[in-house]
Amino acid sequence: MDVDVLVTGSTHRFEAYEEQGRFFINPGSVTGAFSPVEAEPIPSFVLMEMKMGQDVVAYVYQLVDDEVIVDRIEYHKS
Repeated sequence: MDVDVLVTGSTHRFEAYEEQGRFFINPGSVTGAFSPVEAEPIPSFVLMEMKMGQDVVAYVYQLVDDEVIVDRIEYHKS
């Protein structure tokens, strides 16, 4: 695929990584629904900010032990 950012799903598990100059992100499951790859899935979702130029900022919200944890991930296109 000729894309810079690819958002996928279906595993119900959050994941974000760079590979071959591209940014891949799976937002997980906002409800923490059953996942065949996780015994206890963590509820999560992602808000993405597409900045002018070649930058993406992803804000990852996860519910861990009844506390919302927010992480920030930045991707800069090479």
